[in-house]
Amino acid sequence: MASLTPPSAPAGAPRHSILTRWWFDPVQRRRAIITTILALLYGTGLAYGSWTRVCAGDRCPSIMRLAPGKHEALQTSKVYAADGRLISELGIELRTVLPLEQIPVHVRQAFIAVEDKRFYAHSGIDYWRILGALKANLLTLHYSQGFSTITMQLARNVFPERLGREKKLARKLREARVAVELERNFSKDTILELYLNQISLGPNVFGVEAASQVFFGKSARDLNVAEAATLAALPKAPGNYNPRTHPDRAVLRRNAVLNLMRDQGFLATEDAEFWKAYPLVLTTRRTSYGDVAPYFVEWLRSSFLEPRFGRDLYEKGLRIYTTLDLDMQEAAEQALESQLDEIESGVFSNGKFEGTSYRQYLEQGRATPDDQGPFASYLQGALLALDAKTGNILAMVGGRDFVDSKWNRVTQSRRPPGSTFKPFVYSAAVRAGFPVDTMLDDSPLNPPVIQLDSSLWQPKDYDDTTLGPVPMRMSLYLSRNLSTIKLGMGIGEAAVIGEARRYGITTPLPPYPSIHIGAREASPMELIAAYTSFANNGTRVEPIGIQRIEDRQGNILYQSTPKREQVLDPEHNWLMLDMLRDVMRCQPGTGPHRCGTAAGAAGGLRIPMAGKTGTTDDYTDAWFVGFTPEIVTGIWIGYDLQRRIMNNAGGGRIVAPAWTKFMRDVYERRPAPADWVRPDDLVTREIDWSNGFLATPFCPLEVRRWEWFYPGTEPTQVCQVHSPFGVGVSP
Repeated sequence: MASLTPPSAPAGAPRHSILTRWWFDPVQRRRAIITTILALLYGTGLAYGSWTRVCAGDRCPSIMRLAPGKHEALQTSKVYAADGRLISELGIELRTVLPLEQIPVHVRQAFIAVEDKRFYAHSGIDYWRILGALKANLLTLHYSQGFSTITMQLARNVFPERLGREKKLARKLREARVAVELERNFSKDTILELYLNQISLGPNVFGVEAASQVFFGKSARDLNVAEAATLAALPKAPGNYNPRTHPDRAVLRRNAVLNLMRDQGFLATEDAEFWKAYPLVLTTRRTSYGDVAPYFVEWLRSSFLEPRFGRDLYEKGLRIYTTLDLDMQEAAEQALESQLDEIESGVFSNGKFEGTSYRQYLEQGRATPDDQGPFASYLQGALLALDAKTGNILAMVGGRDFVDSKWNRVTQSRRPPGSTFKPFVYSAAVRAGFPVDTMLDDSPLNPPVIQLDSSLWQPKDYDDTTLGPVPMRMSLYLSRNLSTIKLGMGIGEAAVIGEARRYGITTPLPPYPSIHIGAREASPMELIAAYTSFANNGTRVEPIGIQRIEDRQGNILYQSTPKREQVLDPEHNWLMLDMLRDVMRCQPGTGPHRCGTAAGAAGGLRIPMAGKTGTTDDYTDAWFVGFTPEIVTGIWIGYDLQRRIMNNAGGGRIVAPAWTKFMRDVYERRPAPADWVRPDDLVTREIDWSNGFLATPFCPLEVRRWEWFYPGTEPTQVCQVHSPFGVGVSP
């Protein structure tokens, strides 16, 4: 019977598996080789066609945009303080371009180590990396590793609108094609420079210089190895490795970069271990967050920069050098907020505050912009400090919380100035030849003023008292209403309005007696700037916020010059100045009515100073404008939508202390200025303050005072009220 078992192979013959046995069949082998060759030819043709046609139809961008002189990366405009410190940046993308030679070698090495270790060896495409990425992705069965080189990343970042970011083969081919073209036309160093200035390293942060400023508060030129590795860790996933929001992840990723630098010979082992132990130290400077003087920056942007430069402001990397003094700005913010906190905590109202405090407002949750609008519901304040000689804005606080309310109360508000308007009335009187000892009548209006609605206007002083005859000087430093109204009415409303115009007040001023005590609205900026004339020998200067503007090459595009106007001659101005100094001091002697309305708040300051308090009807607005020979500062406190602050909310009581805090802080860091120089042409006489006549030896000491006069206005008649026998003429 035949055996079913196949005969065994002869001894010594090679044995082959079923899968490879076909190879020894000539027919099968020939078929396999032909099929393989055809497949390779097809694949090669397909790849070549894809490579050559992927950019057909202008689907790839022209790299000539990157040629020197043609490519300008979008750069933010930098806003600098007067001392050169960065305040803010204005732009679509936060970026500052650095030449490669200014970027430290270890910064370049960190990015090369983690992003493209064969950067200087390939021609735009790293084929070894492609094979490695394919292997890793096949083993993990998902997309776990990419193969983009630095050049490919540059192409993707420079031309995002043309190449896109979708994960498609066509997009990857276009990216590779552009990368090859970049390598053919530009040197490796040029490509690396473009990359380091273009790469995204955080939300709206592009390039190593911008990231260095944001995270470390310094230039990329000054980064150490650990900080360089921290930045190099970001391109993989800027959100996941953000050192500010995810410090632990950032440190782990940084250390991985340091290990790569060690493995690639950029760092010695001991150096790598040293920098891995280096603490993550981020900047706490507010300049990194754009909240330094936000009202000031926004005022510059909206009122001057954007109207003048348009889109260039956000794209061309302008350098804007402002007048702001950062130390004064910080002191101003602290002084104003401290004063508002004291008011709300009841320091000035026996522990009770009538409204909702800012702290309570925050605890209840901020209102949405749609619910609130531009105005805040809590007590607000504003401050403006000017250089008395140049008009340079040294500090500007437009409100308590820019995030909550962007309404700038310095530049946008119109508020009744109250008694801070009175110096313009007295200036008109001095210009008209009134000596400062002119006796004014501080008594009720008789007859009362009839208003447009036929009602009677019967103003009074805050304490509802009258003083009878008072010298003009006393009337001003005590801020008396009735005597001021009568003085203004005697001069004429037209003369007072004309005087206010000379001082730069442009808001409407109807010719009614109420303007003499500041009942009509005024711009805080105009009002405060008007006082520069008193501080500056009679010369008013307009506020200036910008010193100069340069393009990114340093060419000057704009340069400011102080705008000055002589308002009063030095002699008449000194008389006004001396009266305003009395607001801040007490007269010699004893008795009532000796001290100015801000004398108590200014106590302890040992600097030349003057100013004027202001309070409006029903305590809705409180003001103080004070000045030294160097600095004019005005402060306002009130509600955006007018309402009563509290009882007895006078400017000298609740606002002047903030000015004192601010000045004390400022002059702790700088020497006190020299006092104002009195003009030689003024003449002095000893007068009797109770009647304005020349004093005699028989006048009581408490009413005798040496007074200054413009030549020709000094009194010539001696006092006849006081006599050696105690009998005289009634004043």
